[in-house]
Order: sequence, then C-alpha cells, then structure tokens
Amino acid sequence: MPRLVLLTEGFTGRSFELKAERSTVGRLEDNNFQIPAPSVSSHHCEILLRGNDVVVKDLDSTNGTFINGEQVTEATLPVGQTVRFGSVEARLEASAPTGASGKKVLDKTAVLPQGVKMNELEQGTQKITTFDKNSPFKKKSNTLKWVFIGIGVLLALVIIGVLVFVVMGDK
Repeated sequence: MPRLVLLTEGFTGRSFELKAERSTVGRLEDNNFQIPAPSVSSHHCEILLRGNDVVVKDLDSTNGTFINGEQVTEATLPVGQTVRFGSVEARLEASAPTGASGKKVLDKTAVLPQGVKMNELEQGTQKITTFDKNSPFKKKSNTLKWVFIGIGVLLALVIIGVLVFVVMGDK
C-alpha cells in the first residue's frame, strides 16, 4: 500500500498510508492528511488511486503543488519521487517498511486492555532503600528548614511582645 512520508524539518518521519481511492491533503483537520504548516492551503490537493497509479490533483492551492520541482495541476506521482505542498516536501513510498522475513516490523508495545494493576507494578520493580553518602540522590538534611522555622517563630514572639508592651504602655 503506497504512503506519503514527509521530509521537511519539523514534520520528518510523519507518514500517511493511501488506503482510500481519494484522500485530501491540507492544513485543516477535515483533511485525510493534515499538514499544519502555513504554506499548505486549507484544502491543498487530492491524492487519487487509479489502479497502480497515484495521481496528485491540486485544488487551486495558494502556494501550488509540485512534483520533482515542477508545478502541476494534475499528474501521476511515481514511487520514490517527491511531491511538495507549498514548502512541505513528501516522498511516495511503495509500502510500510518490512523486516528481512518480508513481514511488517512491529513495535514492542503491548496493549493491556484492563490497564495495569498496582500489584503488577510492584512485582517487576526493585526498591532501592539506601544510597551511598556521596550519591547525588541521598536524602537531603532538613536542618536548614528547621532553623528558618525557629527564627520565624522567635521573630513572631518578639513582634507580639512588642505589640503587647506598646498596648499596655498606653494604659
């Protein structure tokens, strides 16, 4: 199944499989392949599958559609060639990458339909209870915190004492 792979920096690696006979490319979300770039028109072009051919049809875009540097209104895009939507470039590839066996390469992500339970998390982890004294991860001392709290309490008592002295002195 053919797919478009974006080559422009900021979009590198994003791809779109051409599954439907007609797919739209553009900046807005209602397109089959959304490319949120200012040079791409809201509804930039259509990608049509006609047998084994992939046809690119410009939809009167502001910045034009180009195949191998030539502006087109409607043209066949050969596999391996580049198409540019405004300033965003993509290459047509024959199919998704495959492994040496010819099968699709799958990632190692496993879907857990019920989620992860707390006891399952604890089974696979090791708890580290102590750190070396020179470790950057050692527990920090709270001494400084208690010194500031003590100074704050002492200062509050002095202020209250001064206020009581001032109030009592006026009577």
